[in-house]
This record gives sequence, structure tokens and C-alpha cells, in this order.
Amino acid sequence: MQRHPSTTPPEPSEQIKALRRAFGTFATGVTVVTTGGDVPHAMTANSFTSVSLDPPLLLVCIDKRAVMHQCLTMTRSFGVSVLASHQEGAARHFSNRYRALGAAQFEDVGVMPGMVTGVPLIKGSIANFECEVWRCYDGGDHSIFIGKVVSLCLDPDAEGLLVYKGKFREIAADLREVLA
Repeated sequence: MQRHPSTTPPEPSEQIKALRRAFGTFATGVTVVTTGGDVPHAMTANSFTSVSLDPPLLLVCIDKRAVMHQCLTMTRSFGVSVLASHQEGAARHFSNRYRALGAAQFEDVGVMPGMVTGVPLIKGSIANFECEVWRCYDGGDHSIFIGKVVSLCLDPDAEGLLVYKGKFREIAADLREVLA
């Protein structure tokens, strides 16, 4: 991190806060990552990106302390649902650490089983991906899980839910016109 030479270095906790704020200046989409099986699990994530078209690969970055990290290390498949602008409630639900776990966490959110793996996918999302865990890499306090896409569903007309500076946002209508 760049700092003015005459300032004293910030405390480590302040550096982490500053880094989080700086990372938050990059607007991203919002996803829900899911695993299935006997004890299904879900979490809201914005550390998601495409990796490759051939083979079709995507990645999600998961904190090593998160329940999802353990779930992904114990399974061969997972899902990613890219949330639509009207799905802020689902994003908040799956980011709540105090929600019910297991199948009960899906009771108030519409889900459907994936066609290939059966992993739960969020209904009404812009895109749903079913993936097989392809690789996992160390990423400091996170792990980088690469998934090989085995099925996808896309709603090309839906608008996405974004997060920018720690708040949920939508693409402004005038911005859509400029970008069109």
C-alpha cells in the first residue's frame, strides 16, 4: 500500500479496514454459492469470476474459516447463482451467520435442484452454474476453488444485483443507455 512518507504506518487492523474499503471500490455482482448432499449449505459471495471458456471454468474465493470452505473441500460439486436485482433479500439471508443451517436455510428462499448434480440453485437468478470442483489453490486466508461448469441456465434479460462500497446497488437506467 502506498502511503505518504511523513505519516506513521497504520495499525494492522486499520490496514485491513483500509484494504477492505479499497477493494470495495470495485463494483461486483453478487452470487450465492451452494453445495448439496446430506447437509446442503449456501453462502453469499462476490469473489466470483470466469476463468476459461475451453474448458469452461469459473472460480470462487472462500474464507478458510467459513462453513462453506469445509463443505467445498468435502464435495465434488457446487453451484453458483448470480443474483438478480430483486434478490437482495436472498443475498442478505445467505450472508447471515445466525440463519438455520442444513436444508432449513433454504426454506424461505426459492431453490431448484441442478439438472446434473442436484445441487440447490436459487430460482429467479440471472444465471445458475453447476460445477465440479476442478482445482483448489491457496490464496492466503482464502482458498481459490476452480469449478468446471457442467450445466448453466441464463436469463439474458434480467438485471443484476451489485455490491459497491459495501452496499447493494442496481445499474442506473441512464448508465444502461450509455453502455448500450
